[in-house]
Amino acid sequence: MKSFMAFMEEKVAPVFAKLATNPYLSGIKNGMIATVPFTIFGSLFIIISQFPNKSWEKIVEPYKAILNVPNQMTIGIIALFVAFSVGYNLAKEFKQDPLMGGIISFIGFMLLQVDEEFAMSTKYFGSKGIFTALLVAIFCVKILQLFVEHNWVIRFPEGVPPAVSKSFSALIPSVVSLSILFIVRCVFGIQIPELVTKMFSPLVFALNSYPGILVYMVVSQLLWCVGIHGQSVLNAVGTPIFTTFITANTEAFLAGEPIPYITGIGFIPWFVSLGGAGATLALVIIMCFSKEKSLRTLGRLSLPAGIFEINEPVTFGLPIVMNPVMMIPFVLIDAILVTGTYFLMFFNIIGRPVIQVPWIMPPVIGAYLSTGGNIPAAIWSLIGIVIAGLVYYPFIKIVERERLQVADVEEVAS
Repeated sequence: MKSFMAFMEEKVAPVFAKLATNPYLSGIKNGMIATVPFTIFGSLFIIISQFPNKSWEKIVEPYKAILNVPNQMTIGIIALFVAFSVGYNLAKEFKQDPLMGGIISFIGFMLLQVDEEFAMSTKYFGSKGIFTALLVAIFCVKILQLFVEHNWVIRFPEGVPPAVSKSFSALIPSVVSLSILFIVRCVFGIQIPELVTKMFSPLVFALNSYPGILVYMVVSQLLWCVGIHGQSVLNAVGTPIFTTFITANTEAFLAGEPIPYITGIGFIPWFVSLGGAGATLALVIIMCFSKEKSLRTLGRLSLPAGIFEINEPVTFGLPIVMNPVMMIPFVLIDAILVTGTYFLMFFNIIGRPVIQVPWIMPPVIGAYLSTGGNIPAAIWSLIGIVIAGLVYYPFIKIVERERLQVADVEEVAS
């Protein structure tokens, strides 16, 4: 175990720590995170219009068209937000004008959204266009960076207002990048979104498969064990894909069609990371009744945060980070819950995530809401907490026994 921990700390952790600061990954991650409040806003109205109660359904039936507007203007056009937001944040990472980066990326994405008759098409405004929006943002911002760093831009004297100067400094790079995208789509007739969808399809398939999501979560947990926020590092890859899944699931849910994806946003927080990474809510509850005072105190202090999916107090306070004993259940429980949840959803025994709800929603409640009111999913979320408790119990008892022995020795010595 010590040699494994040394390997993780010396060889693996530095690689992922470097990835966490990569400007591309940081820009994509921050750009995707910026869209979350708006998608949650749209999802809240879906919950209102689709709440699983027959009496409520009769009340809202005349207003469903109105209640669907927030969803259409948020989740329904999420690719537009992604194009601007990722362009904005990438420009910040590369020390360029963020606003120009966002605007150029947005316009670049829109130039690709025309049909064969050159009329605007909304086909890729939603989840299908997310990957195209990401690539367009990277392309446009890199062109902007290239031209600015080589001083291939229009410069004005110092007396010119900064807003005017910045807008004209982006003129040449924006003309170049937007012209390229225009020519590719409208002159050569290349349908970029379709090509991008095919290019990303292996990665999309992987993270919606059992081996893919299992490896994703195990790697995330191992990173946590050496002090690196696993989800934060992997989010740059995972978030665009999981967002694509949940938006597609939402569209299918509203249309009354089969739900296509299993691992959409909601799979991890409400069924795997129950109370935070490693399903530590169960651990915190056990600690509240510990015979050892410090564990009992830490458990009671961590419980309110754990209920709302925040577990840093116990992760760093117990600690679990760099703790070979607690590392075992911390990784193991994720593997167990991923396995159980994936196959229960695969065989449609429990509902799949169809609505994005705030990540701080307590487990069970979050599972119920995110699956559109699926009671079996809520029950499984509760069972998951129990399973996590059974896994953690023998290990926390080892820690408790060691601390009680140390306390006894100190008491005798005094």
